Amino acid sequence: IPDYYVFEYPDWVNITAIDREGRFVMIDQYRHGLGETSYEIPAGVAEPSDETMLAAAQRELLEETGYGGGQWRLLTTLCANPATQNNLTHCFLATGVERLGVQRPDPTEDIRVHLLSRDEVLELLLDLDATEEQLDSPMLFCSGRQGTASVQPDVAGSDLKPLFDTILEYIPAPEADVDAPF
Repeated sequence: IPDYYVFEYPDWVNITAIDREGRFVMIDQYRHGLGETSYEIPAGVAEPSDETMLAAAQRELLEETGYGGGQWRLLTTLCANPATQNNLTHCFLATGVERLGVQRPDPTEDIRVHLLSRDEVLELLLDLDATEEQLDSPMLFCSGRQGTASVQPDVAGSDLKPLFDTILEYIPAPEADVDAPF
């Protein structure tokens, strides 16, 4: 293909973090590309000094939020834009995290930390203007069991079912969800 360009970026990581009280550790920050402030899950670029993608994710969570520890699991690896980019996004779930220190954002970052309930996260996800699709897609799975069938993701028979089942294994549904269809 003549004059076709590929953007070469380092891999990215994002983290769906849930503290010991079951609250989602979210951030908001100004995004110049969008010209607005948006709620996001912690995320960032893997640095050459990171030995593994897990190490990159743990570093990013600590830097952006001051939270760490807990149990970690790779959820999935995605390609943000395979048509023009060569990098991958490694999505992690961290449960049982706790505040370990202060935030250490990069000089160009202005980040605020928010601890949100599952219901609050679902509200954000349903407001498409409030989230970045790339960063928050793992959140759809983590907050999907709300006891309201109309907003639950339809994953039965899809490639996403194993991912969704894995997350549900680590995030107990509220008691009201006992009769959920999945």
